[in-house]
Amino acid sequence: MTAPAVETAPRALRDLADLAELGHLPGLIRQLKGLGGCTNPVRLDGYRTEIHPGTGELLSETHGHELPAGNLLVRCNNRRATRCAACAETYRRDTYQLITAGLKGGKGTPERVATHPRVFATFTAPSFGPVHNRPTSGRCRCGTQHPSDATELGTPLDPDTYDYEAAVLWNAHASKIWARFTIYLRREVAKRAGLSRRAFAECARVSFAKVAEYQRRGAVHFHAVIRLDGPDGGDTPPPNWASAELLADAIRAAARAAEAPGPQLGNRLHSFAFGTQLDIRPIRSADFDGGTELTDRAVAAYIAKYATKGAETTTGTLDRPLKFLAELAQLRISEHARRLIRMAWYLGARPELEELRLRQWAHMLGFRGHFSTKTRRYSTTLGALRQARADWQRKQALNAQREHGAVPAEFAAEETTLVIAHWTYAGVGLSRGEEWLAAAHAPTRVQEGVAA
Repeated sequence: MTAPAVETAPRALRDLADLAELGHLPGLIRQLKGLGGCTNPVRLDGYRTEIHPGTGELLSETHGHELPAGNLLVRCNNRRATRCAACAETYRRDTYQLITAGLKGGKGTPERVATHPRVFATFTAPSFGPVHNRPTSGRCRCGTQHPSDATELGTPLDPDTYDYEAAVLWNAHASKIWARFTIYLRREVAKRAGLSRRAFAECARVSFAKVAEYQRRGAVHFHAVIRLDGPDGGDTPPPNWASAELLADAIRAAARAAEAPGPQLGNRLHSFAFGTQLDIRPIRSADFDGGTELTDRAVAAYIAKYATKGAETTTGTLDRPLKFLAELAQLRISEHARRLIRMAWYLGARPELEELRLRQWAHMLGFRGHFSTKTRRYSTTLGALRQARADWQRKQALNAQREHGAVPAEFAAEETTLVIAHWTYAGVGLSRGEEWLAAAHAPTRVQEGVAA
């Protein structure tokens, strides 16, 4: 395993020497800087042509094979911090902006949403057997007072009696439980307001944004910002009867009622619901310091933190799919994670569970839902944030071209061009020399201006 690491430096130097000899080094550095620190970019072959829509004159033309890297390099945009720290950080910051916009306005969401009733709620999984933990009383059931970084935290006290089958199937059904919860929540709010469901829809709306997180035991739970709005979402004020207390009470009732039917395996009929541990706190104005009140900023930062973490971060499992179960023997993962993956693989072979695609999602311990979701009226979208960033970068690049005379003077004021492009997948990743250059010129958090 040490040979590739030993060869890395000489190979990188050879790559750099070849690029320097060809005179491509400065251009390659500029191209790699454009990745913003992405370490696993997608390589594309093809071309891009910009044409003036009025005259048909060619403004610019780019061919992938003529670029310093030999391809167009595009960020991988992977949300997992273990796969690409730079792209995951961008995803985290975008999630932070999305959550913040739904809490205090901005990005197209009116500031009046800050006055709407809203709560921060955490929904957990039920118990599948006792696990090592750190209770407030100080000692685990095993009699030990575990430190916060103890590797045994979250692992079963008795692995042979732990319900691995239900644990995997619960993860696989977690998104269905959430979907049923959102239906029941609207009904429960309407009931407390003394309205029919139709009358409720005409005067109010429930908006939310949630993110999934893995507990150390490998079970998914959800953090959510839930808000009461007027009928048009954040654009309209909620009715007079709306309050954070009414919303919290409705959430508790809906969480108790939400249940997703599961499969029957042998003589056992599964059914899935949230665990009894449900935490609901109004979002007000105090600091997030462990007290009972939360700030807009603290909630957004807390949720965004989990948007880039998967099961591999908390449970010690994998961050990519398995092709063969035999791969487990070569991987350094916890025995608890190994058992969960094996169970997912075993259940994935059963015809009645085919729709759950458990083998494809074994590395996720059965969970295949989106890590972050929101209602349409909660706030802006990740796509809108990415488009705004792309438009800004394109404008900066156009301004740079104008400064260097790359765009004809008569077209200097034009903002609209006709773009014809065709790109095909050519691979993924960087050469050794490119990796070295990318690491040497990666932007720091200070350079990026990260404030979240």
